[in-house]
Amino acid sequence: MKRGKNDAVDAEAICEAVRRPTMRFVDIKTEEQQAILSIHRTRDLAVRQRTQMANMIRSLLREFGHILPIGIEAVTAFAKRHLDGDHPEMPEIANGMLGIQCYQFLGLNERIDGYSKMIQQHALLNADARRLMRMPGIGPITASAIVATIGDAKQFRTGRDLAAWLGLTPLNKSSGGKERLGKITKQGDRYIRKLLVVGMTSRAVMAKRSPEKVDLWTAKIIANKPFRLATTAMANKAARAIWAMLTKKQEYRQPAF
Repeated sequence: MKRGKNDAVDAEAICEAVRRPTMRFVDIKTEEQQAILSIHRTRDLAVRQRTQMANMIRSLLREFGHILPIGIEAVTAFAKRHLDGDHPEMPEIANGMLGIQCYQFLGLNERIDGYSKMIQQHALLNADARRLMRMPGIGPITASAIVATIGDAKQFRTGRDLAAWLGLTPLNKSSGGKERLGKITKQGDRYIRKLLVVGMTSRAVMAKRSPEKVDLWTAKIIANKPFRLATTAMANKAARAIWAMLTKKQEYRQPAF
């Protein structure tokens, strides 16, 4: 698109793109895919709201010298104790506001659990999602989101194309015959990328705890790279494996050493 965005320039850019033989187009999602993704979007919103509410509870307690341990579980346990009448030493007004926040926090917890069960039910009914859940680090939420978002994986020529679409491939700044690869581009679906990285982080943590149960490729990459870099590389590898599983209808196989 040329500079100076307006309707005429946008229309010209669309016409120019359509005439290019190498231009790639996004597949139209079905109504069923959009319906399943609506559950994901609603759950993701509730998770962000719960995080905000947890931070609010922590900050209010800290104002009066009370410190909660790290983690949602600690806030959940405190909220239940508070509603049962176990109030910290602080003014009555502040305790009242804290009670309202604890009530809202526990309500968000219940809503998130309900959304998660709905997603799990839909994942178990889909053959591709069930296949993806056999991969270590891929649960029903990630599998359901991938199937609903990607649709037909054959729209990507290779597994690397899918990884690049998710923003998991290195940024290429090569020039003058010199190869320069930077950080991952992050130019893609942020939701799926986040789910993959979180899933591979869980897989890496389990590999460190039980090294005898991990495959050789995962053990090698965790040993040779910084932890966060290793989990991102594992997410990249997982995206390529997901493409193969969806296009070829194959079961998951451990990566070769």
